[in-house]
Amino acid sequence: MPELVDDEPELRRQAVKRLEDKRGLMAHALAYFTVNLLLVALWYVTGAAFFWPVFPIFGWGIGLAFHTWDVLSPAPGPRQIEAEMERLRHTQR
Repeated sequence: MPELVDDEPELRRQAVKRLEDKRGLMAHALAYFTVNLLLVALWYVTGAAFFWPVFPIFGWGIGLAFHTWDVLSPAPGPRQIEAEMERLRHTQR
């Protein structure tokens, strides 16, 4: 559960950022599928025996998976934030 925000402008800023992040992820996914589809078509047209597009598909797919995780994973909740602040207080002593 995201941190509760009473400040309307701050809430709006967070909402806009989240929507921009989701839009960026969609653009990344569209580029991934488009480019890799073109690479597979190029492989098919050239008649290459070895399916070499597997390398960019796999490599870029890892990056897309991490981007997806970053955008869609839940934000730390108030308890997690408080616990981390407490740990930081103890390490600074």
